[in-house]
Amino acid sequence: MKYLLLLFPFFLFAQTPEVKNLLAEADNAATVQFDNAKALQALQKAEAAEANNYEILWRISRTYVDIGEHLPGKTDQEKEKQLEYYQKALDYANKAIAANGNGAEGYLRRAIANGRVALFKGVWSAIDFVKQTKADCEKAISLDPNNATTYYVFARTHAKLCEKSKVIRWPLGLGWANMEDAIKYYEKAISLRPDFIMYRLDAARAYIEEDDYQKAKEQLQTIAALSKHDEDDDQLKKEAKDLLEKIKNK
Repeated sequence: MKYLLLLFPFFLFAQTPEVKNLLAEADNAATVQFDNAKALQALQKAEAAEANNYEILWRISRTYVDIGEHLPGKTDQEKEKQLEYYQKALDYANKAIAANGNGAEGYLRRAIANGRVALFKGVWSAIDFVKQTKADCEKAISLDPNNATTYYVFARTHAKLCEKSKVIRWPLGLGWANMEDAIKYYEKAISLRPDFIMYRLDAARAYIEEDDYQKAKEQLQTIAALSKHDEDDDQLKKEAKDLLEKIKNK
C-alpha cells in the first residue's frame, strides 16, 4: 500500500508524449503566436486524452479568459459570450483545483476568472467573487511565492477596490484593500518579471493615484524600451506614452 501511495502522484501528473506535445503547442500558440483559438484547440485535444490532468485544466482556464477579454463586448450578444467564456474559465479553474489542491496555478486562474466575472457583473454587485479572488491570491502566493502574475492580480484587486472609499467598503467586508498594498504587489510583480509592460503601466497608474509622479514617470519611461511579450503590448505601449505625455509637467 505504501508503495502504491508513493506512486500515486506520479500517475496523477504523468503525461503521455502526445499530451506533452499538445501542451507545448498550446503554450507556444498562447505566448508566442498570440493565437488563443489555436491554443484552445490543442488543449481540448489534450483534455480528450487526459481529462483530469491539472496542467491541461488550468491552461484551459487561462485560455478562456484570454479569448473572452479580447471579444469586442459591444453588443448584448457579445457581452453574453464574454461572460460565458469567463464562467467556463472559472469552471476549469475549479476542476484544476480539484485535480491538484496544492497547485498554485489553479488558485491563480480561479482568482483571475472570479475577478473577470466580478468586473463584468460590477464589483459592487459581485462581492463574493471579489472576496474569493483575495483568498485565492493569498493561497497561490503561499504555494508559489515567485509567480509574478499572482502579485499583479492581487495588486489590481486592491487598486480596483480603492476606487471607493474605505468607509463605503468596510461594511461590505472589503476594508482590507489599500493603495499601499497595491503598489507593494505591483512592485513585487515587476521585480519578478521586469520585462512585462502591463505590470509597469498599472503600477504607474497606482503611483499617479498617490501623486507620486516621479515613480510613475520612471515606470512609463522604462516601458518604451521593453520588447513585446503579450498580444496587447502594442496598445499598452501607446497608453504608456500618452500617459507619460499627460503627466510630463507634474
